[in-house]
This record gives sequence, C-alpha cells and structure tokens, in this order.
Amino acid sequence: MSVTPSRVYAARLVGLPIFDPQGDQVGKVRDLVVSMRSESAQPRVLGMVAEVFGRRRIFVPMTRVTNIDSGQVYTTGLLNMRRFEQRSTETLVIGEMLDRTVTVISSGVSGTVYDVAMERSRTRDWVLSRVAIREPSKALRRRGQTHVVEWNDVRGLARTDEKQGATHLVEALNDMRPADAASILHDLPVERRTAVALALDDERLADVLEELPEEDQVGILERLDSERAADVLEEMSADDAADLIADLPPETQEVLLRLMEPDEAEDVRRLMKYVENTAGAMMTPEPVILGPDATVADALAHVRNPDLTPALASMVYICRQPLETPTGKLLGVAHIQRLLREPPSSLVAGAVDDTLEHLRPEATIDQVAAHLATYNLVAAPVVDEDRRLLGAVTVDDLLDHMLPNNWRDRAASSGNPGVTP
Repeated sequence: MSVTPSRVYAARLVGLPIFDPQGDQVGKVRDLVVSMRSESAQPRVLGMVAEVFGRRRIFVPMTRVTNIDSGQVYTTGLLNMRRFEQRSTETLVIGEMLDRTVTVISSGVSGTVYDVAMERSRTRDWVLSRVAIREPSKALRRRGQTHVVEWNDVRGLARTDEKQGATHLVEALNDMRPADAASILHDLPVERRTAVALALDDERLADVLEELPEEDQVGILERLDSERAADVLEEMSADDAADLIADLPPETQEVLLRLMEPDEAEDVRRLMKYVENTAGAMMTPEPVILGPDATVADALAHVRNPDLTPALASMVYICRQPLETPTGKLLGVAHIQRLLREPPSSLVAGAVDDTLEHLRPEATIDQVAAHLATYNLVAAPVVDEDRRLLGAVTVDDLLDHMLPNNWRDRAASSGNPGVTP
C-alpha cells in the first residue's frame, strides 16, 4: 500500500473507488465536506461524500480514511450507511467552491477556482491549503493564466457568489458517466444545479436528464427557455422524452412538441398515446432496422454504433419497406450472436429467426417481463395487428418501470453485500 501524499487535489479525488481493509470496493468519492471557519483560516476537511450501491450518498469521516493514493481511497471499513444530509455549517468543495470568483490578496489577480488542495496539518487534521485559480482569457489566448496560491492569500471563498459560474464543474461532469454526473447534479442546491445544467451542452444535458429522478428532470426543464428545452428533448431517447413531457402541464407539452423537429415530435406523440406501463409506452421506436437485402456486414456496422445501448445492439429487426417505425411487415429478428458466426458478405435474411413471438403494444408490464424471461431475451419487438414493427422493449426499459421509485434507498439500507458498486 502506498503512502498518502502530503497534498491531495479535490477534483482528482472525484470518482476514485473507496475500499475497505479487505480490499472490497464499498463506494466512490463524490465530494469533500469542509467546515468554513473564517475567510483566512484554513477550513477543516470533515470527510468525504461517498456514493454506494444505488447512488445513495453517505458521509465518510476523514477519521475513517486510512490512506489515499493516486487511484484509490482506503477506509477502516466501519461506515455509517445513513444518507448524507448537508448541514448549514458545511460546504461542498466540488459542488460549491469550483467556479467561485476570488481575488489573490498579494497580487490583486482575480479569477475562478478550478481546484482546491488539502493537506495534513500539525494536528493531523486535513485542511484546505491551496487554491488553483484561472484568470479570464485575454485576447486570442484560449485559456487564462493559472495560479496555485496559499489559502490565506485568497479572498472570496467564504461568501456565497451570486454570479458563480459553472465552467469548471461542467468540465468535471463531462468526464463522468452520465449516471455519475446525474448524482453530482442531484445533490447540488437548486440554483447551483440550474446554473450547471444551463452550462451543459444539449447532448450532455439530455444524457444526464435521463439518469435523474422525475422531479429533478421537470425542475431543470422548466428553467430552460422553450426552444432550448425542445432541443434537449430531441437529444433524449424518444421513450425518455415522452415520459418527461408527460409530467409537464398540457399547455407546456404542446408548446415543446411544436418546437421539436417534426419527426422527433411524432415519435414522442405516438409513445404518449399508449397506456402507462405497457409495451407501447416503454418501447424504443428506433431499434436497428434493416431490409432483407442487407448483408451481415451491414448489420454489424449498425450495431457498432456507440450510441446504442447493449440491449438495443443485441438484435437487428428485418422488415419490409418502409424501414422507419411503423415499418412494413416484420420478417423476423437477427441475433447479434448468430450474425457473428455468419460470413460478412452473406445476406442477413439468411440468419433471421422468424419463430420468435412478438409483443403487442397493449401488453402489460408483467407480460413483457414474462416474455423476456421465457425466451431469455434482453430486447423484444413490439408489433401491431398487421405485424408492422412499432418499436422494441429492452430489459433496461422494463427495469426502469418495474422498480419502485425508492428502490435505490431500499437497496442501500439493506446493504446488498453481494453487489459491488
């Protein structure tokens, strides 16, 4: 085990795995909690906010941290699984300090905070000791000059900054998986969360929104102007966008749907017509669809699309024209495992499974679950009475709708010793 470095930067800690003494991962670092005593006194680091299974946030006191190195954090293993609740006297380093505008006393230089370092004091407490600052960009220079200064040489960190930006926190979020970024965003104060969401680009915001609870989704979308909200909805998967729009007032729904691109809006409108928790309401209207004259090489090229989820990439749907949903007659499906055994130049029609039972859009959530379980599938086609393909239901869509709203809290409180975060 390596020795804890004398100085550790907060932004580099985010996302690091946390291990117990037996070497089992128990969570990930999400933030640092500090106690701000005065403008000049170095704040004491009280502990870390850790994310455990189910995105639950808990507090890990620094007294429980035994070692920190470049790739992991070690603890005593004695962790309180109670959900972290920030107190009024506490400040989150990543969530609240980054992007604050500060001034260096000795030089008069002003800039924004992009990182903060902590060190061990003589009393063996961890304290914030250094501040990394970036000046505003000047002329043609892409980025302003950076400085790392002593904590007591900086003014502006102990007060709330009403004009606090989001540049550096956004940079940190862009390096995370959407689910991890959503967890950070969820725990921010409402105004800060809105500022950060506004600073994300449309595609990234769409990815993060899909991972947030419904209340957060609605709250963020309502803070966007209508045109921006429509752009973000277009970047979301149609089923997620339909679920989100359904939570909005009817007049807002219509405004956003009119502002969306007609093709995107049509998919969403179609999904919103189905009864909640049916195959039609859960399905994705844009699975991988090919005609019978496509080759195996064509099919493999389509499923390599990195934007496809593993479940959607597991199966190709072979249909008559038109190839946009609702398609012509569904001829069958081609499983990716089968395609990998076929010559690339052969027709995909030769690998079609035409014996698979199909789902109807009115199938209930229990019927969908039974269907996937019976045939060992991670995705299944949904067809109308004329056997035209309407979309595909995936196992991740099913789980999103089957699990109770508070499943994450239940999972965390029960411990789930067989699951690694």
